[in-house]
Amino acid sequence: MEDRRCGACGKSFRPCRRVRDQKYCGKEDCRRTRRRRWQRVKRRDDADYRDNQARAQQAWARENSGYWQAYRLGHPEYVQADREGAKRRKRDGHAARGSGFVKMDSIGTFSSVPSGTYLLVPQGEKKFAKMDSITVEITLLSKR
Repeated sequence: MEDRRCGACGKSFRPCRRVRDQKYCGKEDCRRTRRRRWQRVKRRDDADYRDNQARAQQAWARENSGYWQAYRLGHPEYVQADREGAKRRKRDGHAARGSGFVKMDSIGTFSSVPSGTYLLVPQGEKKFAKMDSITVEITLLSKR
């Protein structure tokens, strides 16, 4: 059997003969990368999987409601780095451009906006032909 290049680390490896289309070597980091990439695609393409993951995360958050508070108490260096990063983002103007700070409740609820395909049209000057419009796919990931 011929050697292959790992899809994660790029190094040559000899695939297991029982795994027909093996694309990753057996190193732990490469296996983790493979699983992460698989999960990203699965979340993107499978609505049932995406919904199940959201429900599982919500259940975990309910059962471990004090996790982040305890983590911050036990890791003051994390808290300090986060504060410095927030100050830097705010100073650099990321909040003004909308890419740094986002209020969770700034848009309101999405209960009236179901998942689907929408035509996004710029607001402002009326035009005869809507040449600036684009079609977008909106997928509701979770409801609060």
